[in-house]
Amino acid sequence: MTTAALSDLVDALLAGPSPAPIVTAGDPVLRQQGQPYDGQLTDDQFTRLIALMRTTMREAPGVGLAAPQIGVPLRVAVVEDPATLRPGTSAESLRIRGRVPQPFRVLVNPRYTASDPGSASFFEGCLSVPGWQAVTTRHERVRLRGQDEHGRELDEEVKGWPARIVQHETDHLDGVLYLDRAEIRSLSTTAHVLDRWADPTPENAARALGFSLPGTVH
Repeated sequence: MTTAALSDLVDALLAGPSPAPIVTAGDPVLRQQGQPYDGQLTDDQFTRLIALMRTTMREAPGVGLAAPQIGVPLRVAVVEDPATLRPGTSAESLRIRGRVPQPFRVLVNPRYTASDPGSASFFEGCLSVPGWQAVTTRHERVRLRGQDEHGRELDEEVKGWPARIVQHETDHLDGVLYLDRAEIRSLSTTAHVLDRWADPTPENAARALGFSLPGTVH
């Protein structure tokens, strides 16, 4: 997409409703490589786009949102996780998942690599695949690189649930949905996950639904 076309797209989006409509699976923008962000937008456009992404993420609600999820093919994402208890969660489940509060932040051109061979498997969902969750194995620790919204370089290690969020949102920028990495036999409606599989770990779901977790044999 040319810079002019991208600018027009963002202007049209900013002139529309807030929160913005979230693009769902089946839209080609979710299967495209996002363009690296290199100042294609004016400062005002970029600032307003980030504000719109933040509002859209919070209203959904979610803990992350990538620009393609509102139809903008740029390598930009926002993340934020209050890690508060909600129906179907417990303090124990937050602890086991390594889920801790994450302040709002912007990731520009993020990329990640595994920091060690450890992995973790949990039910995961996506705002672009509403109403469904599936067990997805992710790296337990990753090294995150990229920039923030001010162009400052990022180079840090993240672990636990924050690492999962980084991987999920960065995957969006590569045209990858979590379902591409998920154990499809675990696919469950969100209602079933809350009613049946709210355990801290997915072992009971694996036995009942007939799939194996890493390191186990069903």
